Amino acid sequence: MIRFRQAQHEDVGPVFGLLKDDTLGQTREMDDIALYYAAFDRMLAEGNNHLIVGEDENGCVVATYQITFISGLSLSAARRAQVESVRVASHLRSQGLGHEMFDDVRARAIAAGCSLIQLTMNQSRKDAERFYTGLGFVPSHTGFKLYLDG
Repeated sequence: MIRFRQAQHEDVGPVFGLLKDDTLGQTREMDDIALYYAAFDRMLAEGNNHLIVGEDENGCVVATYQITFISGLSLSAARRAQVESVRVASHLRSQGLGHEMFDDVRARAIAAGCSLIQLTMNQSRKDAERFYTGLGFVPSHTGFKLYLDG
């Protein structure tokens, strides 16, 4: 059984490890962990932006996700839960942990007054796409990114 909780400063290192223990993360994550500690501090200051970790019975961080609560005007003034950076330790994938994680996501979204959960995923993640559609997510939109220099 995995226990999901709000991340603490000391969890940034293990989360950094999960981000790097990923096909895409191996090439796009930076080696300077200080950047990740600074980003975590900014997330805490924002208030509606939360890093969640899943820890096993030994207290080891084995999963993580980021959830941000966004109030908006569209969709009848819907409040949304935006989910990002979903990761499960490689040795625990395909064992049901993702379902436990999204039960936690759903509970937090409902508690925050959200009427929908939204997420984006890299198009190369075909296993993730099957997982999300299996949970009931609908690929309803096309996402775009514009990277800004400096």
